[in-house]
Amino acid sequence: MSVTFEEIRLSLPHIEVAAHLYGPEDGQPVIALHGWLDNAATFSRLAPLLEGVRIVALDLPGHGHSDHRPLGAAYNIWDYAHDVLQTAEQFGWKRFSLLGHSMGAIVSVLLAGAMPDRVERLALIDGVIPYTGEAETAPQKLGESLQKLLVVDDKRKPVYASFEQAVAARMKGVGAVSHEAAERLAQRGLMPVPGGYTWRTDARLMLPSSMRLTRAHAWAFVHGVACPASLVLAEQGLLTQPAMLELTQALPFVLHRLPGGHHLHLDDQVGAEAVAAVFNPFFAG
Repeated sequence: MSVTFEEIRLSLPHIEVAAHLYGPEDGQPVIALHGWLDNAATFSRLAPLLEGVRIVALDLPGHGHSDHRPLGAAYNIWDYAHDVLQTAEQFGWKRFSLLGHSMGAIVSVLLAGAMPDRVERLALIDGVIPYTGEAETAPQKLGESLQKLLVVDDKRKPVYASFEQAVAARMKGVGAVSHEAAERLAQRGLMPVPGGYTWRTDARLMLPSSMRLTRAHAWAFVHGVACPASLVLAEQGLLTQPAMLELTQALPFVLHRLPGGHHLHLDDQVGAEAVAAVFNPFFAG
């Protein structure tokens, strides 16, 4: 993989995060957000193909080379919106666009819906709203989360004897990926430990959510988005269930259906170029 980015670290007021910088310094400001358990390398194929933009591809807290949240803190999805906003503040960006994949797309919608005056454009890949839960399930969800929190332990993360074993495991993980995509994510996501390699990700990311937004909450954020929004749907992605397809049809966003899996922008060059062909005119618009 050729190096087409600059590696940086940002000391935000509440946490230190790592990121990859792509594109010209005078390009349109874009903050790129990866999916759950992934890292900034998810944009390593796509970002170099996007024109006229200055991309900050974050490792979200608990992922990649960014710090983990302090002990006792949670990984609520809406807290990532604060991380993104503080990143924009570091660069002095009062208006910026968001490029999000999966969980990163969900965070993008939450932030754009909450602070429409700050977000210029939304470029989303196979993600839009979080898994929702209604009020009657909230006590059970909180109880399950608290119980799991009592026993969470970084030592229980899997240890792989070789880099290649870790790559093979990631290929079969959430949102299965190609071998080369898994290699790219693993190169940034693994760290050496006695006995081999394990993931840098915080074990608390595997905990069940303590609370979920209701469907009404989620739609309120969608309808709060005031900027242009373009959503790429992978034909073999995670939004192919009938209920999710029905949901996407009701979105006030421009939809583009492309062949490929959930990581179509990373799995191969053809997929990355197809996504870039959608987003280049969108950002230029």
